[in-house]
Amino acid sequence: MQERRRSKRTSMESRLLIKRLDGNSHTEVNIEVTDVSKSGVGFVANQPLQIGEVYEAFLTIWTKEVLHAFLQIVRIELKGAEYAYGAIFIGMPEMDASRIEVYQTINEKDKK
Repeated sequence: MQERRRSKRTSMESRLLIKRLDGNSHTEVNIEVTDVSKSGVGFVANQPLQIGEVYEAFLTIWTKEVLHAFLQIVRIELKGAEYAYGAIFIGMPEMDASRIEVYQTINEKDKK
């Protein structure tokens, strides 16, 4: 399989709380982040989401700060009872993307 990611991915112990932006209804879904980069996030959830849809997300990063972001689902894979998703960030501020890159740099140095 050819690598299509534009940015390096790093696993992160974090959780997202997402809400679909579909008018008056907001369904909150807890998901488990499997990897994150400055351009997107991989996660698993036990609830189906729609490919191509944009969801509001609150990503809690390693510093306990919460990054407010919008995600567009670009990949879905059924894995047993869970769904594995790939999503890209829509309009993430450069400062927030830089925080993810700093974490990746520190994380790589700690592993050496």
